[in-house]
Amino acid sequence: MTRLVHKRFVQIAATAAVALAVAGCASIPRVQTEHDPSVDFARYQTYGWREKPSGGTALAMQRIVTRIDEQLRAKGWRQVPVAEADVVLAAHVATHQEHRLDSFYDGPMWTGWGWYGPWAWGPPMGYRTQVTTYTVGTLVVDMFDTSTKRAVWSAVADDTVPNTPAKINADIDAAVARMFLDFPPGKAPPGY
Repeated sequence: MTRLVHKRFVQIAATAAVALAVAGCASIPRVQTEHDPSVDFARYQTYGWREKPSGGTALAMQRIVTRIDEQLRAKGWRQVPVAEADVVLAAHVATHQEHRLDSFYDGPMWTGWGWYGPWAWGPPMGYRTQVTTYTVGTLVVDMFDTSTKRAVWSAVADDTVPNTPAKINADIDAAVARMFLDFPPGKAPPGY
């Protein structure tokens, strides 16, 4: 009896975990990062803002800068004036409209197969298309070595722009956190 209860508990827990993972993936922005593999990021300790993001609301742009500053501070970096920085940052925000087409078929209702093939009931076949327009937002963050003037790191996050400030803030937080998840590049994973 206890083995059956344990098995059922494991099935329910596994189903709940899959449901949470799928639900969580629905609102997480897509993030891609890249870096110059020849650069030793361990030598960088300071950064400055060459260009802060624009293109959205002032509060959203401030939130992006604040979250990036928090991520870099957590990695041990210090913000200084651009003239004194090891690395300068440039961030950009862009939005564009995309469209989704959803097609629907109306009647006839296929109800089964008869002796001579399928038979139908209902009005003639109808076809409708619904167009849904939505906004996609993209955040790009680039880092440049101040001594060489070369790009050393870049991250891009994009997602559908939500329709409420709370959801926009949550997306910004998630995007910036994912951008800096494995930053700085080349560091050993924890426990090594």
